[in-house]
Amino acid sequence: MPLSRLLENNAAWAESAVQRDPDFFTRLQQQQAPEYLWIGCSDSRVPANEIVGLAPGELFVHRNVANIVVDTDLNCLSVLQYAIDVLGVKHVMVTGHYGCGGVRAVFDGERLGLIDKWLRHVEDVKRRHQTELALLSTDQAIDRLCELNVIEQARHVCETTIVQDAWRRGSRVAVHGWIYGLRDGLLRPLGFSAAHTDDIDAAYRTALVSPTV
Repeated sequence: MPLSRLLENNAAWAESAVQRDPDFFTRLQQQQAPEYLWIGCSDSRVPANEIVGLAPGELFVHRNVANIVVDTDLNCLSVLQYAIDVLGVKHVMVTGHYGCGGVRAVFDGERLGLIDKWLRHVEDVKRRHQTELALLSTDQAIDRLCELNVIEQARHVCETTIVQDAWRRGSRVAVHGWIYGLRDGLLRPLGFSAAHTDDIDAAYRTALVSPTV
């Protein structure tokens, strides 16, 4: 598809947005005030706003390969800090998806290049839960590793100084773990939900045993 097609699509979208709502772009220029931060995978098949039916300005988004949250990623941490401290979001959703290419590469031991260093964080998850994964068929184990990765990353969010400081200040922000199904387009909560430091361990244990269907 030539780039000119993308520009044509954009012009058509902008025109239709104004036809539906003449004040759409006027409102959009004002300060954004989303209640939600979505930390998800970069996969092009997982369009965050569309999945949850929210308009531009209603969902703050950070995406990276395999929806990883680590304390060395200043990009992710900057987004998290800005979302909580400046925008005042109330919910942080770490959202993975079944069929994640990064997770699959880790499971298969596939080497992809520079990104292998990034995916070592998923390897840590696989190693931590290898006993459980070994009891499953290949397809089941890959799906489960996608789930376990979300649960671990949601816990990492809770353990950041950003969220810890927010909770100490009394900020009402909750962290959740979700997963998206490419097969049916549905989001599934994974049982992880924490709104205070004291919630983390219980949320983690609950998520590890919660059914997803």
